Amino acid sequence: MPCARYERVSDGSMRMDRRGFLKGAAALSTAGVVSALGGVATAAPNQLLAAQDWLSGIADATPVQRLTLPGTHDSGARYGGPWTECQNTTIADQLTSGIRFLDIRCRAFDNAFPIHHGAFYQHLNFDDVLGACRAFLSAHPSETVLMRVKQEYSEESAAEFRRIFDLYLDDKGWRSLFRLDTTLPTLGQARGRVVLLSDSGNMPGVRYADPQLFDIQDDYMAEPFGKYPKIEAQFRKAVAQPGKLYMNYVSTAALLPPRSNADRLNPQVKTLLEAAGNQGWTGLGIVPMDFPNTTSGLVDTLVRHNPAG
Repeated sequence: MPCARYERVSDGSMRMDRRGFLKGAAALSTAGVVSALGGVATAAPNQLLAAQDWLSGIADATPVQRLTLPGTHDSGARYGGPWTECQNTTIADQLTSGIRFLDIRCRAFDNAFPIHHGAFYQHLNFDDVLGACRAFLSAHPSETVLMRVKQEYSEESAAEFRRIFDLYLDDKGWRSLFRLDTTLPTLGQARGRVVLLSDSGNMPGVRYADPQLFDIQDDYMAEPFGKYPKIEAQFRKAVAQPGKLYMNYVSTAALLPPRSNADRLNPQVKTLLEAAGNQGWTGLGIVPMDFPNTTSGLVDTLVRHNPAG
C-alpha cells in the first residue's frame, strides 16, 4: 500500500492529504508494473516514491537520527571558479532531487544575510533560500529540510548574527517555516518545517556539533585517497552504534577543486552502499556532498538506506 502524504492545516498540525494519497497509489501501481518488467521486486516502499516525496514512506515516530538524509555541502556555492564552486544546481532543484539537508553560509551584512563561500558572493540571499524551502514544503508537506546556518565571510558577534536572524523570523515573516526547538525531532514533528541546526552561538534551534547529539566526520583537508576510509568508517559506525545524529561529509577541498574530488569520491560511496552486504544499512544520518547530481542514482541510493514505513 502507498504511504500517506500530509498537509498543514490552519492550526499548524498535519493531516492526511487524500488527493496526494491517491496520486501515490497510482504511482505505486505504475512502479509495480515497472518492477514486473525487470525491476527489483523486493524494493522497500520508499524506493517507489518520487524523489519529491520520499519521506512520506517513513513513519512519523521515526527519530531524525534514524534516517539517512542526502545533503549538500556549501549548498549555495555555485559561483567563483573551480576552487569555490561546490554545487551546480539551485536550492530548489536540490530539494526536488531528494536532498533534505542544506548547508547555508551567511555573511552578516547590512541587516541581511547574503550567501557566501569565502569572499565570493553567490548571487543568492537568505530570503531566496527560505523561499525555495517554503515553496517546496508547501507543495510536499510530508517532507522536512534540516538546515545548518553558519556565519561566513564576516566576523560579527554572535549577538549581532542572532539579531539579524531574528529580523528574518519576525520582520520578514519566516518564523512559521522553522522548527526552532533545541531537541532533535521525530519525523512527524519535523514534517513541513525547516529544522534549524544552528552553527553560531546565541541562536535558537538544535546546537550543531553538540557532542551529546551529533557524531560528525568532516575532514575537509583529506585528499580523496585518505578521505574515503573515513567516510566508510563513519557509515559503519552509524550502523553499529546508533543513537546520535551522524554526519558524514563526502566533500573535501584537498589538493584538487571540489568537483574533481567529488568525481572520485561520489562513485565510491555509491558502490559501497550498493554492495550486497551493505544494502540493509539504515540510519546513516546526514550525508553532505559536493555535486551529488553528477553521479547518477547517488541520491536514490542513499534514500534506499532508510527504514520502511
